[in-house]
Amino acid sequence: MSAIDPRTYQALAIRHALRLYAATGIKANSSYTPSNMLRAAGKITGNKYPRGHYAEAAADLLAWCEARTAAAE
Repeated sequence: MSAIDPRTYQALAIRHALRLYAATGIKANSSYTPSNMLRAAGKITGNKYPRGHYAEAAADLLAWCEARTAAAE
């Protein structure tokens, strides 16, 4: 089993936090405000996400992770 790199881990953590917030309104922790999560997703994917676009940001993070993993193989 190969180790996951820190950037991919960060992307997956933010993706899960975004999905949790979109589904329930619960923040993963106090520093994961909706704006901070969208801003962090944007830094990783290169896209800018307006308020409320949590599902789009989560989907883009998943695609980013899958592309990064495929390139590493």
